[in-house]
Amino acid sequence: GLTVISGETGAGKSLLVDALGLLSGLRADSGVVRHGADRAELVADFTLDDAPLAAAWLRENELDETGDGDAPVCQIRRVIRADGGSRAWVNGRPVTLGQLGDLATRLVEIHGQHEHQALMAKSSQLDLLDAYARNDGVREPVARAAREWSALLRERETLFAQGDVSDRIGWLEHQHAELERETLDPEVLSKLTADHRRHAHAAGLIAACETAFARIGGDEGPSLTRTLQQVRGELQRVAEHESRLRDVDALLDNAAIQIDEALSLLDRVRDDLDLDPAAFEQIESKIGRLHELARKHRVAPEQLAATRDGIAEELEQLRGAGVRLEKLDVEIDTARKTWRKSADALSQSRRDAAKSLSAKTTELIGELGMGGGRFDVAIETVEDDRPDPQGGERIEFMVAANPGQPARPLRKVASGGELSRISLAIEVAAFGLDAVPTMVFDEVDSGIGGAVAEIVGQKLRALGGSRQVLCVTHLAQVAAQGHA
Repeated sequence: GLTVISGETGAGKSLLVDALGLLSGLRADSGVVRHGADRAELVADFTLDDAPLAAAWLRENELDETGDGDAPVCQIRRVIRADGGSRAWVNGRPVTLGQLGDLATRLVEIHGQHEHQALMAKSSQLDLLDAYARNDGVREPVARAAREWSALLRERETLFAQGDVSDRIGWLEHQHAELERETLDPEVLSKLTADHRRHAHAAGLIAACETAFARIGGDEGPSLTRTLQQVRGELQRVAEHESRLRDVDALLDNAAIQIDEALSLLDRVRDDLDLDPAAFEQIESKIGRLHELARKHRVAPEQLAATRDGIAEELEQLRGAGVRLEKLDVEIDTARKTWRKSADALSQSRRDAAKSLSAKTTELIGELGMGGGRFDVAIETVEDDRPDPQGGERIEFMVAANPGQPARPLRKVASGGELSRISLAIEVAAFGLDAVPTMVFDEVDSGIGGAVAEIVGQKLRALGGSRQVLCVTHLAQVAAQGHA
């Protein structure tokens, strides 16, 4: 609907527009803070049922929120301090002014005597023209082909930057051969380390095993086995007088079994141990080679296997670089042709839409009190043959406000009132196809009256059929058309 904001001069009508501008990321100074106050605080709430682009942006930036009924909502808050600083929040989370501006372009457009005007930007003009032409299905293949071409070109440049790789291939082959000569599996390295420790301490291990065996089950002198047998015999003789001693004997019997098993294992360990200086020297030599390789590649010995595999992978890539370069040349040329075909279709659609939009807007400009005025969509072909995601041309909205004058870029139109009416004419001609759900017109009736003012009101009301339109006005003819 169309909401009219009216009242006498100084009532604060344009202040509401200024507030929306500040919430859209405009720079602010301390002059906006009321005298004697510490800060100015601005808050705006948006429902997002008709703003899918804003809802998607919020999700991508993890700033989305839902309100009652799980409908997506957006609250923008900004605080401007008397010392000139400011902070901004979206759905209660802090954001930068850049983020605030990105979000605002998907929520609100402000037209009028204002620095925040989306239609002034060439990118916004191109988006509006594509929306008018319903080019979504034509523009996406162009962008996709351009991205593919860029990715292939970067890959080709990376391969070329390597230069002559024969020397590196030879060096890598030498390194790989060195590593291949060694067994580098982690379990093998672990066993090698354990064998080294055992051989290094073989003499001490043998002596410890022999001493333990003699003390536990030796034939000469007192031993743990004989002592245990004697104790059991003595307890068995008196166990008939105390039944619990039978439990003690059972426990000692289990202990005897465990001691026998320990003796058996101790004997096997002792037999496995061997003072073999030659074997120890061989193990030491192997460990020394592994540590030398680890130092050479600046990794731990356990990481040598991964280093070997990495070198093998790089070798495979380098050996195939020549073949890949040949394929890349073909793929790059194919991607460019694909882009050109899609870009030509997009260009034709844009040229057709530009004629239609120019004619419609020119007609509306005349109806809005600028008789003899002319609106054109200037299309400039990009000479660079590099595939561009936006297509093969750039556009700019051009306006001649009076008959006989040359058309000038819309962004250079001097009169704020003319600019507002031209913006209104463009929006009505495109009829809200740019998907921004809220449009604000600040005193678009400046310098007009009578029947023209009534037409302006009718156009705004028509635009309000598909968008939320806020209009600051002094004129009864415009205000009378408001829904609120």
